[in-house]
Amino acid sequence: MKKILTSGLIAGFVLSVMGYGSLYLAIRFLPSLFADYNNPLFNSDGSRDILFYMHAFILSIALSWFWERFKSMFKGGFIIRGFEFGFVYAMVSLIPVMWITFSALDVTITMVLSWLLYGLIQAIIAGIVFAKMNP
Repeated sequence: MKKILTSGLIAGFVLSVMGYGSLYLAIRFLPSLFADYNNPLFNSDGSRDILFYMHAFILSIALSWFWERFKSMFKGGFIIRGFEFGFVYAMVSLIPVMWITFSALDVTITMVLSWLLYGLIQAIIAGIVFAKMNP
C-alpha cells in the first residue's frame, strides 16, 4: 500500500506541474481551442475548484493501484512500459468516456480529442513514473 500511495502522490505532483504548464502554453499558443470554453457548461461559482486541483492526485493514485495489479503484464524498459500502460488506460477508459461525453454534452469534437490526447499523455507519464519507482 505504501508503494501505491508514494508513487501515486509523486506522479500526482508531476502531472499537476505538467498540467498547469501545458494549460498555460496551450492557452498562449492555441487560444482558438479555448474559445469553446466560453460556454455556460464550463462556468463555475468557484465552490468546487479544489476538486479540479485534486484531479491529478486522484487520477495518479487510481492509476498507481492499477499499475500495482497489472505491472507484470507490461514488458520492456520503463519508458516502453509507461507508453504501453498509457495506451491500455486510453483504450479501456478514455475512449469510452470521451465517446459518452461527446454524445451526451454540447462539446466540440476538438475539445474531446484534446481531452483524449491530454489524458493519454497523463497516463503515459504516470506509467513511466510507476515503472521507474515500482518496477
